[in-house]
Amino acid sequence: MTLRVLLVDDDRDFSSLAAAALRREGFQVAVARSLHEARVALGKDSPDLVVLDRRLPDGDGLTLLAELRAQMPTAAVLVVTAYGDITNAVAAMRQGASDYLIKPVELADLVLKARSAQGTQRLRDRLSEAEKELAGRRRLLPPRSPRMRALVEMVERIAAGPRSAVLLLGETGAGKEVLARHLHTLSHGSEAPFVHINCAALPEAMVESELFGHERGAFTSAQGAKRGLVEVASGGTLFLDEVGDLPPPAQAKLLTFLDAGTYRRLGSETEQVSTARVVAATNRDLGRAVADGKFREDLWFRLGTFRLDVPPLRERREDIAPMAEALMADLCTELARPPMALSKRARARLEGYGFPGNARELRSILERALVLETGPELELGLLDAGTPQRPRDTDAFELSGPPIPLDELERRYVRWALERLGGKRVETAKALEISYPTLQKRLEEE
Repeated sequence: MTLRVLLVDDDRDFSSLAAAALRREGFQVAVARSLHEARVALGKDSPDLVVLDRRLPDGDGLTLLAELRAQMPTAAVLVVTAYGDITNAVAAMRQGASDYLIKPVELADLVLKARSAQGTQRLRDRLSEAEKELAGRRRLLPPRSPRMRALVEMVERIAAGPRSAVLLLGETGAGKEVLARHLHTLSHGSEAPFVHINCAALPEAMVESELFGHERGAFTSAQGAKRGLVEVASGGTLFLDEVGDLPPPAQAKLLTFLDAGTYRRLGSETEQVSTARVVAATNRDLGRAVADGKFREDLWFRLGTFRLDVPPLRERREDIAPMAEALMADLCTELARPPMALSKRARARLEGYGFPGNARELRSILERALVLETGPELELGLLDAGTPQRPRDTDAFELSGPPIPLDELERRYVRWALERLGGKRVETAKALEISYPTLQKRLEEE
């Protein structure tokens, strides 16, 4: 790709040399020597990179930086500043500049940073294409079930307040991310950043760095500064999936950000601002986690400004067939199959199935059927066997045979718990929340 560069500098010698150097590297360069000329150039074309001098005949270049951030948020901006004026350069970066150059500017340094911006643009383009494909897969279909219609209407009302936190509760695969993306599009538009992070997949030691970023030297392996996802998501949505898995230190910093919209990178004393809306999701019982001391109560209340329960698929059966048809269209494209339809019998099988895995399981069922079935319509005969048997949990407490009295059930459970805890009776009593004498009594009863 050819990077479009707007060079804004009133020094004719430097701007001519810089433009020539960039053009030799294959960049498309336009030159402006004042704020007025820069605004005229921006009205004709949208550059990918702006090299912006601070000292211009008709004002401070930073006034244009604010306009660029508002009108062209994806454009990279290199601020040119005088030697010894690092404080202003840092201030410019806080206002949205990508990097800075110090006068007298080395042309090699300028070309190197332009190439870096070009690489970033290429990566952004690839991510944008991937995001569009992913958004197509995870688009929200107009729901037919009353519960989902009411939920979507609530989401559409919440979208009017782009900073309010939202907490989505529901089973795995119920569609929490789909609703989060719908809320994001309504609030910010499809071009704004939607940053998805799975809190359960992050190593505990790296959670704060990933969320809030770090400065060089903040910890042993921090060789350079790094932007956090809160910063990347500014102007859009930060989607915290499995938020119940956040460790306590990250919970505290997230609470601060939710309250004030400010945060600090690890190793920094400087407060930064992000306008990202936090949308959190979990399939856990956060109320129980709060009671157990594993999740902050104040964060639970702050995240739950708008607390929405996403019903599982089995509780909105009116939505199953339309969802299946949309998924089949996507899968046929992916598998290079001609368009397929659901037979009447397949629809009946879908309506009678329990879907313990929700929409993810529906997709897996359809993908398997499209590969294995050869008829003109899908029959979904694999659903006749009912719910697939789950893998047996060897650590589970299980009973077989006819019902037994509760006293006998308690004795068996106590013996099972004691075995699980390696025969440690004091620990077993604590885990079962009974006294030690009560534990002894249960074990001695025959």
